[in-house]
Amino acid sequence: MAGSKTSVEALTYEQALAELEEITHRLEETPPPLEETLTLFERGQFLALRCVALLDQADLKLRTLSGEELESLGGK
Repeated sequence: MAGSKTSVEALTYEQALAELEEITHRLEETPPPLEETLTLFERGQFLALRCVALLDQADLKLRTLSGEELESLGGK
């Protein structure tokens, strides 16, 4: 797995999602030995959390740019 040496925090959404899909495919196709499965699962968990965090950031930015955050705070 090419991206597994890269810090999860340094990955873009697209990179994290692609690696997560690769891990999922590997685990579904021919499950590796238990130790490798656990390592892949752990990496997958971190990648999933990274994707959620990046989507949350994008959502907040869109809400801010659209003025929705200001409206919900009573600013408009």
